[in-house]
Amino acid sequence: MNIGEKLNKKGDKIYFFYDLGRGPGQRPSTGVFIYANPQNQIQKNFNKEALKILETKKSQLTIEQQAVGTPVIPAHKFKANFVEYFEDYIKLNKREGNRHLTCCLTKFKAYIKSDFISPVDITENFCKRFRRHLLDTLTGETPANYYARFKWVVKAATKDGYFRNNPTEDIPAVRNPSAALKEHLESEEYVALLNTPCFNQQVKLAFLFSCCTGLRWVDVKRLEWQDLQGGTLITRIIQQKTGKPVVLTLHPIAHAILEEIKQLPLGKTTSTNKVFSLPTANGANKVLGEWIKRAGVNKYVTWSCARLSFSILLKDKNVDDVTIAYLMGHTTTRQVQQTYKRHKPKDQSEAISHLPSFNIAGFL
Repeated sequence: MNIGEKLNKKGDKIYFFYDLGRGPGQRPSTGVFIYANPQNQIQKNFNKEALKILETKKSQLTIEQQAVGTPVIPAHKFKANFVEYFEDYIKLNKREGNRHLTCCLTKFKAYIKSDFISPVDITENFCKRFRRHLLDTLTGETPANYYARFKWVVKAATKDGYFRNNPTEDIPAVRNPSAALKEHLESEEYVALLNTPCFNQQVKLAFLFSCCTGLRWVDVKRLEWQDLQGGTLITRIIQQKTGKPVVLTLHPIAHAILEEIKQLPLGKTTSTNKVFSLPTANGANKVLGEWIKRAGVNKYVTWSCARLSFSILLKDKNVDDVTIAYLMGHTTTRQVQQTYKRHKPKDQSEAISHLPSFNIAGFL
């Protein structure tokens, strides 16, 4: 490995570069310089330290070149902090609209209560404890989704030489079904809400819009006018197969809501303006609770109920699972079949009436 040097125009500093050849881009800078004629002890000391750094860089690059074609990974290529490796993995693999990786890292940092953990501490027992932490603090599919992303990171780190054996290999991601079933709204309850005033009109309109589109809270909160084109909504959910966003056809009620928003004082409709002006998630759910009670709906309803109701009412009308999954931005029908489904019949007597009927007097 050759190191070249070049005097700057002023003639007071010498800059060093890697001499890899004479072609374009074959003389990259090392980022190291020394004073050509040091004027004092400080500059002399600087030169000594700079030359040490230069020698280290040269040695590291030499080792990297020698390691090409071998299973050996130079030690300086490893990160001492697994959190930094995790962060770099997210930068390289994050997908628009998918927050599982980022949220998993947040949960991981909260679990270790630090921004530093050595790869040597990521053992099989540690991974079991982290999975237990996710199951203790999260419900539904979320702990399984987060732990699956953690397994991705650890698997990549194993292939990069951080672990001799993958410590998560024998620890599957598992879901944590909630003991309490989420409430959903029936069609007549939709009508009741439409006819009931709410002291925060923005919350009312945004919730009804979610009911008609299946959008999550985070999606409806950041919805911008540029996401709406004619009678369609261009979502930020990217289809894995086509690489294009999911496009939803708007229900007439959703159209009416948008027209209502435009008439409000805050209804600015420039492309980058948000469609709805909403409080925090907790604030919105408090408003929602009061409004639900005023409408005479005796259910514990949060914003996530809108998405569940959207799926159930489509299913009631015999819309197939594949279509419902697409409208909700899922790549498979698993979520529709397991989570976004009716858990109890709307009318038990109607279901029971389908049993055969006959005169039982002679049998008793």
